[in-house]
Amino acid sequence: MMFNTYIDHTLLKANATVSDIKKLCTEAKEHHFYAVCVNSYYVGLAKSELTNTDVNIAAVIGFPLGSTITKVKTYEASKCIEDGAHEIDMVLNIGLLKSGYYKIVEDEITSIKHIIGERVLKVIFENCYLTDEEKKIACQLSINAGADFIKTSTGFGTGGATLDDIRLMKKEAQGNIQIKASGGIRDLKTAKQYIDLGVSRIGTSSGIAIVTSK
Repeated sequence: MMFNTYIDHTLLKANATVSDIKKLCTEAKEHHFYAVCVNSYYVGLAKSELTNTDVNIAAVIGFPLGSTITKVKTYEASKCIEDGAHEIDMVLNIGLLKSGYYKIVEDEITSIKHIIGERVLKVIFENCYLTDEEKKIACQLSINAGADFIKTSTGFGTGGATLDDIRLMKKEAQGNIQIKASGGIRDLKTAKQYIDLGVSRIGTSSGIAIVTSK
C-alpha cells in the first residue's frame, strides 16, 4: 500500500517559520505526499516551493476555532485559491452547530464551496466538542452543501481522530462524501487502521515517520 498518497503533510503551528514551511515542502517532494497543509498566509510560499511537482496545496481557513465571520472565511478561501491552493480545509462554526443554527452552518459551507468551485473542500468538525448526534448532523449539512470531504479534527482541540468517529462518519456519509482523519495520527499502525476503515486522506505532521516505518 502506498501510504504516502494518503498523506496531507501538515504544519499549522503558530510558531512555524518560513524555513519550516520550506522544509515541509521539501519533505513532501521527497516522500511524494499527496499534499502539504498550511495556514493561508503560506500558500504562496508553498506554491513557489512546489512548482513543477505533483504535490498539492491544502490551506486551512477559519482556523482553528471556526467562528470567523462568513465573509472573512469566503475571502480567505478565494485568496488561497488565487495564491495557488488546490484544496480548502475549513472549520465549520462549531458554536452555531451546537446552538442548532443548522441552516446558517450549511449556508456557510455552501458559500465557500461556491467560491472555490471545482477545488476540493474539506469541512473540519472538531469532533471532540460534538455529541454523536451533532456529528451526524454535521455530516448531512456538509453533504447538502456540496463539500467533498468531512474531517475529524483541527489537531488543536482537546482530542483528535478516533476510530469510533470514523465509523460513525462513514455510516452517516453512505459513500456520498470522502473522509479525512486528522489529529494524533503519528505511526504506521494507526494510519493503517484509519485507511482500512475507509478514509481517503490522513492529516498528520508525522508523515515521514509513517512512510519510513518498517
